[in-house]
Amino acid sequence: MDVKCAFLNGFIEEEVYVRQPPSFESARFPDRVCKLRKALYDKTLHLLSRGGDTLIVQIYVDDIIFGGSSHTLVSSFAEQMSREFEMSLMGELLFFLGLQIKQGLEGTFVHQAKYTRDILKKFNMGDSKPMTTPMSTNMALDADEDGEAVDQKEFRGMIISLLYLTATRPDIQFAICLCAQYQASPRTSHCQAVKRIFRYTKFTPELGLWYSSGSSLSLRGFSDADHAGCRIDRKSTSGTCQFLGTSLVSWSSHKQASVALSTTEAEYVAAASCYSQLLWMKFTLSDCGLRFGRIPLLVDSTSAISVAKNPVLHSRTKHIDVRFHFLRDHYEKGDIDLVHVVSANQLADIFTKPLEFDAFTRLRGELGVLHVEGVDNALIKGEIESQWTNLIALLVC
Repeated sequence: MDVKCAFLNGFIEEEVYVRQPPSFESARFPDRVCKLRKALYDKTLHLLSRGGDTLIVQIYVDDIIFGGSSHTLVSSFAEQMSREFEMSLMGELLFFLGLQIKQGLEGTFVHQAKYTRDILKKFNMGDSKPMTTPMSTNMALDADEDGEAVDQKEFRGMIISLLYLTATRPDIQFAICLCAQYQASPRTSHCQAVKRIFRYTKFTPELGLWYSSGSSLSLRGFSDADHAGCRIDRKSTSGTCQFLGTSLVSWSSHKQASVALSTTEAEYVAAASCYSQLLWMKFTLSDCGLRFGRIPLLVDSTSAISVAKNPVLHSRTKHIDVRFHFLRDHYEKGDIDLVHVVSANQLADIFTKPLEFDAFTRLRGELGVLHVEGVDNALIKGEIESQWTNLIALLVC
């Protein structure tokens, strides 16, 4: 649904006043109001529960996407909105903010094939030689201060374009986040690394995320760390991903804020970061009426798991910032279940370092990143669930 007469950050001719935002009230003038200078807008999510049915509405400026468990409830909402505002009802969701959506009985596929081709054309990479991985395992980026400087504006434009592509392409998350660290003073080596990511997207333009309708509603997370992976400051890289059933919901790849003194510490910090996201998801999904018990967090470091489970080890790890020990606190409360996973099956490994082709493509598939052509195949559901079942079986073993 589209609002015909929406405004975006427009100037206001009338005098409009608003209350001070909660938690941001002025200490000197707590009773005053603010004069609005420009029109306000927000990204907002609304939920409505009625008689056992649920309606979900997402608003972004003048675009609205909505759906629910009851056709009657959805139709009632559409009719009411059309009466109150001048609206265009666009029908089934196919395209939204650069995302292409393909819906079917087996599930939903989200990809950015058109956007990928657009940015390849924009940066003159359409005729480049395709690559099978976004980053070579032999590549180790650093400041390269002696290297030739490149156009900073163009480099940043390439970074920003690729960052938006990560909305459906977790397989390029690590590579683009690593390259983004050199936006202040980009060199030829950095530009070549970014162009390799473009060449990889040319090889895989129609990859996207598959969300199976048969997926269970259970939370689980994976966390990993590459200890002292940064060549400049020796900080570690955390990689995390969170699933709702078999569906990848969120993921991250970022450099840790401080230098970890050991692999154990790096893994422990990454696990704490992963559980922070899982905790947020748990509280958010509770608004939809979902309840969760102990949430599995899969880590490939037995020593990091021991730090979380055994308070006696605290004296040996007292240099770890206290804010990360909330992981141990939630383990003792029974909110989280720390599970060891062998490194070969650590899905978050793809967010911490470059991988060889075979390992990269295997983990990419297990994250649910598939090709658009395969979505029409009714066997996809069985293949994905079979892969996941095999993975879980390996973890249990």
